[in-house]
Amino acid sequence: MAKVVLGKGLSALINAPKPPALEPGDRVERVPLADIVPSPLQPRKAFHADQLQELVDSIREHGIIQPLIVRRVNGKCELIAGERRWRAANQLGLGEAPVIIRDASDRDVLEMALIENLQREDLNPIEEAQAYRRLSQEFSMRQEDIAVRVSKSRSVIANSLRLLELHPQI
Repeated sequence: MAKVVLGKGLSALINAPKPPALEPGDRVERVPLADIVPSPLQPRKAFHADQLQELVDSIREHGIIQPLIVRRVNGKCELIAGERRWRAANQLGLGEAPVIIRDASDRDVLEMALIENLQREDLNPIEEAQAYRRLSQEFSMRQEDIAVRVSKSRSVIANSLRLLELHPQI
């Protein structure tokens, strides 16, 4: 039986085995792409065209294999996980995508998005630092708390945050 880790914090998600596509109570629905919006909490700001094109080619060949994870916000489906799949589906002109709708707080969304990106395609150092800063500022998390949640040392978090103090041209 899979270990349910949502709601137990970032460290539980990082150390847990990869969860199944569905959790108890989850249901896959098909939602029009026009009803899906990117999350302002998404830590990734840069999407590399060549890597996105590989995903476009894969989806063209096999379809969307893994549903997007969304939450309902103001009548729309806000992405929690799967923005690259959503972008690729839009490029292909698909009308809809499979989604799993979850109840999630802003903190849950930011934690899940950070975990997904750290586990897969690395965030660039600035995006990672900005996500740590958001956890600190928006959710009153100390560097020590963030370090525990992402299984990194406090000094790694502190050094990452220092990048945001550099002049933008650097």
